[in-house]
Amino acid sequence: MKRLFVVLLAVVSAFLFSSCGYNKMVELDEQVASSWSQVENVYQRRADLIPNLVNTVKGYAAHEQETLEGVIEARSKATSVNVNPENLNPQALQQFTQAQEGLSSALGRLMVVVERYPDLKANQNFRDLQAQLEGTENRIAVERRKFNETTQSYNAYIRKFPRVIYAGWFGFDKKTYFEAQQGAEQAPEVQF
Repeated sequence: MKRLFVVLLAVVSAFLFSSCGYNKMVELDEQVASSWSQVENVYQRRADLIPNLVNTVKGYAAHEQETLEGVIEARSKATSVNVNPENLNPQALQQFTQAQEGLSSALGRLMVVVERYPDLKANQNFRDLQAQLEGTENRIAVERRKFNETTQSYNAYIRKFPRVIYAGWFGFDKKTYFEAQQGAEQAPEVQF
């Protein structure tokens, strides 16, 4: 009798879990984690390019030490902020985004410094690094968009009835999106 009860419980449980969308929630959660890993991957690629860029600039603009140190420090901060895909909450994502924005800002200052050195701008190594960095920035935008799309699919799935009930039971929480930087809605002012 006890054996029959265990078998019956297993069959009923399998039916309930398969019809509640649990497996699909797991699959979508894994897709969000995988997409997040790709975001981190392209940010790491950018961080890996920076030492070569700094060294190339250093040879031409040795007295721009403050700017170069700022880039190195920003890179260090950006690579020290790690977000676990299991804990993609607004605070963690905000901290990660701020560190990456700090690095972007430092790189922007470096590019302004480069404008003062025509020989550096003509250097093939520098141009190659700059092209790789630009390509990486495009990859970052693409991977962030893909992450948001994957997150949207996951969030929509777990919030639909009756899965919203099961999602809560099994700890499937809504994930956070990447959002535009503050002030991004305003075009930058360009003066010649």
